Amino acid sequence: METQQKELATTILELMSKMNYFTKLKPDAENNSFCVPIKLSSYYELNLTVSSLLKTCIGLLKKDISSDVTIDLIILLEIALQLLPDDEMELLDKMREINK
Repeated sequence: METQQKELATTILELMSKMNYFTKLKPDAENNSFCVPIKLSSYYELNLTVSSLLKTCIGLLKKDISSDVTIDLIILLEIALQLLPDDEMELLDKMREINK
């Protein structure tokens, strides 16, 4: 059983070294943490994004679902899409196939 686990671990490590996985989080050596880049086109868009986050939270807490809150929610969903770790999901699928 232990030999099988070592072989599985070796296979997973080989798979990980062949592809460029775990690229979503960027190491931040100063505070021993990670950063996640979000693509924005301008400071205006950054301001709009942060404003949308705050307004959506306030609107949802007030249960005030207006068209402005809907637009803000769309912006937040776009951020969530950028944060999804696509490469890592591919790796998990390959790891699951190995374990079958």
